[in-house]
Amino acid sequence: MRVLGVDPGLTRCGVGVVDGVAGRPLTMVGVGVVRTPADTDIAERLVLVEQGIEQWLDEFRPEYVAVERVFSQHNVRTVMGTAQASAVAMLCAARRGLPVALHTPSEVKAAVTGSGRADKAQVGAMVTRLLRLDAPPKPADAADALALAICHIWRAPATNRLQQAVAAHRRTHRLPDAAVRTLKGSA
Repeated sequence: MRVLGVDPGLTRCGVGVVDGVAGRPLTMVGVGVVRTPADTDIAERLVLVEQGIEQWLDEFRPEYVAVERVFSQHNVRTVMGTAQASAVAMLCAARRGLPVALHTPSEVKAAVTGSGRADKAQVGAMVTRLLRLDAPPKPADAADALALAICHIWRAPATNRLQQAVAAHRRTHRLPDAAVRTLKGSA
C-alpha cells in the first residue's frame, strides 16, 4: 500500500509518501513540504498548495491519502488556514478517485509512539526509527506527514474490516441511514 500523508498548513504543508503493509517494515518514498509566502493573498496560497499536492500525486501515485483531521485551537486564524489546506488536499485526492482518511493528531501520535500525548521530537524520533532514516525529517511538518502515512497503513486493515462489518450488518438488518451514520461515526 502506498500512502500520501498530508500535514495541512498554509505556510508549510507537510507531505510524505510511505510504502508498506501492517506488520512489515515500511519504506519512505518521499518527504517534503509545500510552502507558500505568508504575504500572498489567501486564495493564491490555496492555489499554490493545490499545485504542490497535485505534483506529489502525479509523481508518487499513492493509493490512499491520509490527512490530519483539523482540531480546535485557540488561534482561529491558524485553524482556518489549516482547515482550508486540509480541504484542498481532500479535493485533490477526491478529484482522482483516491480514498481519503482523516486521522486526529492524538491518533497519529498514539499509533507511531504509543502515546497520544507525544511531542514533536518523539514523533520525529519514532518516524526516523520506523523508516530506518539517518535523521528526523525537517521541518517537523514533514515528519508529521510521514507519521500520518504510517498511522494509516497500520490502521487501514482494522478500519476496512469495521466498514465491511457495518455494510454487511446494514444489508442483513436494513438499518436506517441515521443508524449507519452513527455506527460509522464511532469508527
